[in-house]
This record gives sequence, C-alpha cells and structure tokens, in this order.
Amino acid sequence: MADQHSILQKDFYRESGKWLSTFQIWAKCINPNLHFIYILRKAQKYRKTPVLNIIWKFILRHYQIKYGFQIYPETEIGEGFYLGHWGSLVINPKVKIGKNCNIAQGVTLGQQNRGKNEGFPIISDEVWIGTNAVIVGGITIGSNVLIAPNAYVNFDVPANSVVMGNPGKIYSTENATEGYINNKI
Repeated sequence: MADQHSILQKDFYRESGKWLSTFQIWAKCINPNLHFIYILRKAQKYRKTPVLNIIWKFILRHYQIKYGFQIYPETEIGEGFYLGHWGSLVINPKVKIGKNCNIAQGVTLGQQNRGKNEGFPIISDEVWIGTNAVIVGGITIGSNVLIAPNAYVNFDVPANSVVMGNPGKIYSTENATEGYINNKI
C-alpha cells in the first residue's frame, strides 16, 4: 500500500501518521521544517530538468537562508525524512541518509578531509540524530542507531546501538530508537 505514495507524502506521513492529499500537504507547510522538506524534495525531483532545476534551486536557496537548513538537492535522502526542529543544520551534499531518519537542530553531517576516515558519512535506516551532534568522515552509521545530543562521531557505528558523549562511546541495545522514530513507513 505505501509504495503508491510519493516520497513527499512519505516524509509528511512521518509527522502526522496520516496519508495526506496535496492540499493537506500544502496546509502543513506552515511548519518551517515541513515547508523546507517540501521545497527540498521539489528541488531533488527537478534536478535533471534544466529550467525547473534553476527555479527550484533558487527557491531552495532562499529557504536555506530563511530557515537555517543547509541541505542540498544532491544529498541522497531516503523516504520518511524528518527534521525535528527548525534551524542550524548542515549536511554535506555527498552524505547519504537512509529511510525513516530523524535529525534535530544544530546537527552537522560533514566531510573529513584527511586521515583514515577521509570522506563523507553514510547514515543507514531508522537513525535518530540528536541536537548538536556532529558526525564526520567516511564512516557508516548502522540501522536502528540513536546518536545522543552533543555526541561527536568520527567512527563506524554498528546497528542497534546508542552513541553518547564526546568522544562518542557506543552502547549496544536492540531497542535503540524505540519511541524516538514514530510513524515509520
């Protein structure tokens, strides 16, 4: 059933737990987080259409500045993407994010320019990233992982884990994101 819904509908489903019509999606765009996701998904959809690409990139740039979300159309983001709070979010365009991921404000998902972990993070499915967390480098975060607020992660994290602290420390747990990632698609 869920496969007949668009990526945008799946993103908005995460917020309400309901499948929404186009009009209902527009009405929800009063929320800055959802409004930005709407604009981002349109910019991603029209990346390969010359005129619409320019228009949607221009619109996206306006809202990046307005809302403080630095996320680009080139960033691979799975369905069911959820931004928990408004503002101050930086995601490198080469980062890959799986489905049903939550990201709070103040988060940085960035590049590491040298060393053994040179590169960009890969975030798997059902990952919850808390306020002011920093995830950098050519690392992989497994599925069902909770990155606690203010954690610094520059190492691979296995599935079914919680990471806390700076430097981050891994705690294995089967229910890492239970109660944190709602309305999964």
